[in-house]
Amino acid sequence: MNRQVPNKKYTIIGDGKVACHFGHYFNLVGISFNQWHRKLTIKQLQHAVAKSDVVLLLISDDAIEDFILQHSFLHNKILIHFSGTLILDKAFGCHPLMTFANELYDLETYQSIPFVCDENTDFDALFPQLKNTSYTLTREHKAYYHAMCVIAGNFTQTLMRKTAHQLHDKLGLPVDISFPYLLQTTQNFINNPEGSATGPIERSDFTTVKKHLQVLQGNELEGVYKSFVELNSLRVVNFSQPKHGLKSTTQLLRKVQ
Repeated sequence: MNRQVPNKKYTIIGDGKVACHFGHYFNLVGISFNQWHRKLTIKQLQHAVAKSDVVLLLISDDAIEDFILQHSFLHNKILIHFSGTLILDKAFGCHPLMTFANELYDLETYQSIPFVCDENTDFDALFPQLKNTSYTLTREHKAYYHAMCVIAGNFTQTLMRKTAHQLHDKLGLPVDISFPYLLQTTQNFINNPEGSATGPIERSDFTTVKKHLQVLQGNELEGVYKSFVELNSLRVVNFSQPKHGLKSTTQLLRKVQ
């Protein structure tokens, strides 16, 4: 496989969020590209690919390999996918470590995105006009890397959405009431990853944690709370609720010995 990009002609395959963002990024830095998606014809795909040297397969992970196999005219092009886990012999993997919303970003944001690439992939040769930092991982480490990204980013989004809805639906508070708190929490972590955590679990405040778990019984977030207790070196001890309330519950939490 040729690992050098002879010129700056690209085709973007797809019209989802990532494809739209990178089309915008390319426009901001003056990279020449064309774009194809499934609303267009195969003849239009052939025409677009014929004019380019590098094809970005910005479609769903499950569709990438079949897409390559089904279109033999792609095989003499440099192919790149952005999947965090997919490993293919016919395409380079370059994963942008960023979340992509509906709104497009500014140039500084795009240039701050780090790329984590397959081993033996020269990011600078594939994208000579981009200033992004890049790293490489061996094949056996890709899935672990991407799992960490999903936990840190996607899981956090789910928790923020769920808690915002419960504050609104159960207590009548505005959905955005926690936004300043969430923004500052993120900034504190960026400033001091090892020393920014606060709250009752961090302080081993067993009384408060126990009260939280009591009011969360039957709530969809109960298991999540217990999991975070365990992650923070506390162990949840099973307890049963007596007929007349929780006054005689057994000790709920204790430090892991």
